[in-house]
Amino acid sequence: MAQWTADIAIDSSSAARLIAAQFPELSGATVVPFGSGWDNAAFLVDQRIVFRFPRRRVSAKLIEREAAILPNIAPRLPLPISAPRFIGTSTPDFPWTFAGYDRIVGSTACSVSLTDGLRSALAEPLAIFLRALHDIEPRELIERGLPPDEIGRLDHAKRSRMTRERLPLIVDVGLMATEDVLSTWLDEHPPTPVKDGERRLVHGDLYARHVLLDDFSRPTGIIDWGDVHLGDPAIDLALAHLMLPHPAHAAFRAAYGFIDRRTWTAARYRAIYHAILEIDYGIRENDVGMR
Repeated sequence: MAQWTADIAIDSSSAARLIAAQFPELSGATVVPFGSGWDNAAFLVDQRIVFRFPRRRVSAKLIEREAAILPNIAPRLPLPISAPRFIGTSTPDFPWTFAGYDRIVGSTACSVSLTDGLRSALAEPLAIFLRALHDIEPRELIERGLPPDEIGRLDHAKRSRMTRERLPLIVDVGLMATEDVLSTWLDEHPPTPVKDGERRLVHGDLYARHVLLDDFSRPTGIIDWGDVHLGDPAIDLALAHLMLPHPAHAAFRAAYGFIDRRTWTAARYRAIYHAILEIDYGIRENDVGMR
């Protein structure tokens, strides 16, 4: 599918050249692949710095956004986040901004096997993190370039169409018996817009691949903030529906604080849609962790 095809492919050798040219202190460092997603290719430098290079034009804007916002919020959060330390500028060899981040040690939550008990133990720390994030006053960040939701993450007309485009493949490969149950639920629960005064600073793309865990399945950091924006807290609260067993939802809500019915339902809507997107990507790209 063309949507998953990168505009630019970059390998370890070209990444090493670009890094050495702009950051001489890293010249000669080891550079190895560290993962690749829809938006960026990542490389581990000297086992301690992760450099991300956009794979498509839109992703360069997201890295620029991270550089403007994340250093200002990192000290206010209870878990480490991937705030850029090295900012690479465009050159004739690579046309977009790229960035390097101090490595946060841990495994992505989608790459490890988690029992329901281990998932439930994540409810409180993840909720506390999101409470701290959503409590940050966004006014100063807006002045620094924090945008609104520019892509309609909870726009039902748009997301319903995209869902219907993806569900047939998921049924065809046997991961679902029928597409009707999900599409029907989404149509019956279209999100109502969040009120202007209730928009908050949100991560914007929070799911298992962006949560890092230690060897004891405790969270060590939250990564990949290119979608950070001023928006509906439901976008982030979807993480509870995506990662936690249903019995752990009460503990999550207690640790986070009051969540009204509209927001919780919108979070469930976002989680269902996002899971469908993840599975579609996992199938088409043969990405086992994502699937």
